[in-house]
Amino acid sequence: MNNQGMTLVEVLVTMGIFLLLIVAVVALMIWGNHGKDVVWEQLSTQNEGRKVVQDFVNDLRRANASSIGAYPIELAQSQQIIFYSNVDSDNWHERVRYFLQGTTLKRGVIKPSGNPLTYNPATEVALDVAHDMANATSSIFYYYDQNYSGVSSSPMAYPINISAIRMVGIKLMLEEKPNVAPAPFNIEAKTEIRNLKSN
Repeated sequence: MNNQGMTLVEVLVTMGIFLLLIVAVVALMIWGNHGKDVVWEQLSTQNEGRKVVQDFVNDLRRANASSIGAYPIELAQSQQIIFYSNVDSDNWHERVRYFLQGTTLKRGVIKPSGNPLTYNPATEVALDVAHDMANATSSIFYYYDQNYSGVSSSPMAYPINISAIRMVGIKLMLEEKPNVAPAPFNIEAKTEIRNLKSN
């Protein structure tokens, strides 16, 4: 009599191979999904960085004396800058502040009010503009005087002589997950302040 059934050993070997294939397919799917998430996170971070830099350049390029006559730049630090610019196309120059708070870059705006006009810090409206900043110990803002050649010149040294500033650079290091590859996304730009140009 010829029995065509499978032995217990054959069944166990078949099940083992089948389980190995399932584990391999699941691991591949998890790895692929993680890769897709990393790509989308990087694209989102890049888009956020580009928008922040473009908005900053647009705001600063139009810097001008405040509505009460103050100099166009009020404060110039490595992780904070305050200047006056007409950011909403009305008749007044708003006080604009870009500053790092933890790992978030914020943009605060104060509209002048009262009679006589004043910039009341209590009325500042601050919004998050960039998250996951990795600039904790490095500069975000760089300042250049009229001697900047565009290539090899170094930024101005601290403390900054505000009246000598003619150009400002911004450098963002964005990293959504600091302990996970890839490296931080860096984006930088420089802009001249039109109303302070000396040439």
